[in-house]
Order: sequence, then C-alpha cells, then structure tokens
Amino acid sequence: MKKLYTITDCESFTIEDVWQLYRQHVNPSQVELIGAFPFGRELVEKAEGCYIYLRNGKKILDLTGGIGVLNHGHNHPKILKARNKFSLGTKMEVHKNYFSPYIAALSSNISSLIPSLQFSYFANSGAEAIEGALKLAYKYHEGKRAVVLHSSISFHGKTLGAASLTGSPEVYFKFPTISGVDKFEYNNLDSLVSQINKYKSSNNESSIYAIVVEPLNASTMQQCSDDFLINLRDLCTKNNIILIFDEVYTGWGKTGYLFNYMRVAGLNPDILCYAKSFGGGKSSISGFSYTNELSVSYNNSRDATLHSTTYYGFGEETITAIEAVNIIVDDNLVENASTIGKKVEKEFKEIASNSKFFKLATGSGALWGFIPDPKYIGSIVGLIQKSGILKNSLLKDTRFSEKLISGAIVNHLYSEHNILTYFGVNIGNPLIISFPLISSKSEIELALTALRETFSKSMPSLIFDFISSKFQGPSKIND
Repeated sequence: MKKLYTITDCESFTIEDVWQLYRQHVNPSQVELIGAFPFGRELVEKAEGCYIYLRNGKKILDLTGGIGVLNHGHNHPKILKARNKFSLGTKMEVHKNYFSPYIAALSSNISSLIPSLQFSYFANSGAEAIEGALKLAYKYHEGKRAVVLHSSISFHGKTLGAASLTGSPEVYFKFPTISGVDKFEYNNLDSLVSQINKYKSSNNESSIYAIVVEPLNASTMQQCSDDFLINLRDLCTKNNIILIFDEVYTGWGKTGYLFNYMRVAGLNPDILCYAKSFGGGKSSISGFSYTNELSVSYNNSRDATLHSTTYYGFGEETITAIEAVNIIVDDNLVENASTIGKKVEKEFKEIASNSKFFKLATGSGALWGFIPDPKYIGSIVGLIQKSGILKNSLLKDTRFSEKLISGAIVNHLYSEHNILTYFGVNIGNPLIISFPLISSKSEIELALTALRETFSKSMPSLIFDFISSKFQGPSKIND
C-alpha cells in the first residue's frame, strides 16, 4: 500500500507535489487550466479578513468574494469562536432521532428576517436547495403539473436536476435532464407571457408547476428589472405557479439588500433558495425557505420525511449559519455592502467608459462586473490568429476572446497588484469584482488604484503578458 499522507505532510508539499497528485488522482487538466494563472503556481499559508497570505510571503487582496462564499471575509473571528465552542463542547453533530435546537432556531431566525417565508429546510449545496425547491413545488401540485420554466441565462447548479434548469454555455455537454423543462428569455416579459400561455389548456388551466429565476444573474451581471419581477409575481399568482427565486450567490447582503429581490417593495417569492455565504465562509450549508401555504406538501405523517438528507441537522454547519446570519444583522453588513456600491459605482463606470475593450461596468452593492465589448472582440481574434502563438483548438471556443480579455485583466491585477479577481463563465464572461462585505475604505482604494492602472494599459500588451505568463506554469504546451 502506498503511503497515507498526514495533515503535516500536506503542509510541507511544494506546488510541484500538489500538481503531481492532482494529475494522478484529481484531474490532470485542472493543473494546466488553473496553472495558466499565477495563482495556480502558488500555495496559501493562511487567510484572514479580506486577505490571503501565501507561503512565499505575499499578501493578496481577495476580491473574488470566494465566488459568493465570503461575504464575511476569511475566518471571521466570531464564526471561529462559535465553531470552536461547539467542537470543544463535544456537541452532537447529527442524529435523526433527536430534535435539533439549532435547526429550530435557524428556521425561526430566517422567518423573522423574511416574515412571508415561514418554513425552511437546510441541505449542503445550492444545487441541493434548488432540487428541494423543485420537489416541493411539484408535490404542492400533487404531480398534476409537469412543466418548470427557467430563464435563458440561468445558472442553478451542476447536478442533473439543477443543470436541467441551467442556461449557461458552461454546461454545454448534454447530460440527461429532468422532464418538462422549458425556458424564457431573461428579463423579457413578452417571452415569459408567451411561454406561460403555451402551457395553458383549453379551459385555461396551467401545466406549469414552477418558475425559477435569479433576480440578478451573478455569472453575467444581468439583472431583472423591477417591472419584470412585479409582472412575474403577478403572473405566477394568477396561474397558481410556484415562484422560486435563486439567490444562492446574491443572498445575504451581497448586493446591498439582504436578498436582491428585496429592492422591489412588497415583492415575495413562494420559495427562496440560498447557500454560499449562508455558511459564513466556513461551512457547506444551503437552504430553501417557503410560505405557509406550501407547507401542506409535506405536512402529514406519511410525507413528513418524503424529502430528507443524511446531513440535515449537521450541528456545526447549522450553528455556523446561525452565527453568520447574526453577524450580517448585528454588524450592519447589508448597509456596508450598499456603502461599498455607492463608493465604487461612479469610479467603475468611468473606468469602463474610458476603456476600449470593456463596454460598461454594472452591479449592485459589493458585486460588480466589467463587460467585454463585442466590437473589440473581433480584432482580438484576428490578432491572435495572425500571431500564431496559440493553437486553433483554443480559438474554436466561441467565447475564447471574452475569456482572453477578462483573463488578461485577472492576470495583471494578480501579478502586478496582488489582487485576486475572476471572470464569469456564462454569456459575456465579465470580469467580476466581488468585495467581502467587511471591506473598508482601504480595500476599496486598493481596488480602484489597481483597476485604473490596469485599464490604462493596452489590451494587446496585457494579452501578451498573460500568454507569456502561461508558459511559466506547469505545462509548456500552447493549446
């Protein structure tokens, strides 16, 4: 038998050791993919607040927001304290035969914050929350309706059910899907009405059991208008369709609202899905909350456990979520996100407007995106093809130019300014700036200074630096 590594062994690995084990036991292509960026060639020592500290001594400002996970920043001291207290107290983690005071309290807290949603169920991931919400909506109609609608640019997860509702080119491979799935154009009321009418019978009965939508799609930075959301709610009510809002990424204060849909006064979904920052950056926990009316779906002894999971009630995860939510409220993180948005909006839009290769900056609160300009993309493709520095296999990707533009910015911000960012993998591939909600004036100024300098450079030079940097990584191939 091969040696079994210990935690101590892990802490002494070099980046080459990690690459080799990934190639042998995880996914070889991930090494070349992530290793094309400088952060894929370095190892982390620790992380705290808004910063990541590398083994080589570098201090990196993390403006990825953990891809939605780190509203509280890294290793928030109050969350660490709560988790340590739980562990040291040898508290029981999970048991199906005992009621959990933590689940009871967390469900109550969410209902206090969102009075229209009285009941909650907690799972492990955003995709699980989406799947649970779909099952709840389907069960509410007792299987008499067979259709669920999603939007054209949606991202709801990568499990078979959640991926069935995902309208993102990232999930291009045609896996099996759940039945009865159809879509409408995002933020297009005419398209939505047309699809609702399509599934009406001669006696005007709808066969749609649910509509799932993200009020703000964080992978494209597109947002539903207030008018669209109001009409969506009205149409669902009139046709007895369950309205599900997916705020897995945008929830818990990210956009300057507790949940993004709350920007529309009086708007309420039937089911709300959330995850990511719900776990305070330390636990994998998700949830879906729903109305009292929907509670009838499982409110009988036969169906009370019709939807369940082994780790429902995992103690340390649940107490972490309790603390994470309380921090958001007690430390005014929603208001801080709103303040961040007010401080950067004018500056970000000015940076984008002065750029030749990004057409606009858009966002809300602590979440912003720079959208590549399609007019510039054609010239980039021509430049790359003419240079011959990359093989045609990469150029076959219809979104390669957007990725290259945003990737070049990500590369420069990291290499020259020690700032970690990322780009969306949906339509448009925007450069994403996602501040932790604990960010101060210092982090905002660092971001603005770095972005101004980076956007002042010529895109060909940024791309050349990015491609040159790739050859310093784990692979010497150029495909």
